[in-house]
Amino acid sequence: MPKQPDSAPGSEHPTPGYRTLDARSLRGLAHPLRIQLLASLRHDGPATASQLAERLGESSGATSYHLRQLASHGFVEDDPERGKGRERWWKAAQEGTNFSSELHNSPDPAVRGAADLFLHEVANIHTQEVGTWLGTSREWPEEWARVGDLSDFTLQLTPGQLRELNDKIHDLIESYRGLSDEGSAQVRLHTHSFPRRATD
Repeated sequence: MPKQPDSAPGSEHPTPGYRTLDARSLRGLAHPLRIQLLASLRHDGPATASQLAERLGESSGATSYHLRQLASHGFVEDDPERGKGRERWWKAAQEGTNFSSELHNSPDPAVRGAADLFLHEVANIHTQEVGTWLGTSREWPEEWARVGDLSDFTLQLTPGQLRELNDKIHDLIESYRGLSDEGSAQVRLHTHSFPRRATD
């Protein structure tokens, strides 16, 4: 299953530094603004509720409330290196989130509803990020504009082969984590893999 930004394929393939969701933590995270707040802290670094409100076009009251909810479920925490003034600074408590398909197929309708919201919000964020890239790609130097990728493929696979393919892709991506060479920039990678019913 997909990752929450940054999210991982599922508890079957855990990623170091990532948190695996259970039913309780999923319900604590499954709110569009909370998912966006956590993504912003993971991608752009620590911030105050006011800074996050400005980034996301929300009120600081709303961001403060949802940050406290995220903290109560262990997704965010105080940033002691910055929290020296009146405003509270927040940072992400983990690098990413593992999502298990068991949550999506839970017998509890409340858990299934939270899983649906979570997955659709991840998809919305992916769509927004691709749209932002397409709208701003000309602002980047030519060397960056040439290497962006927007590809899709159709393969004939069994469920086991798709799991193997996903595992290999994630392992390859993880092998590039931690690199920070001169001239590097933050790069977002989305992987979507799912079966479809062929039409006659």
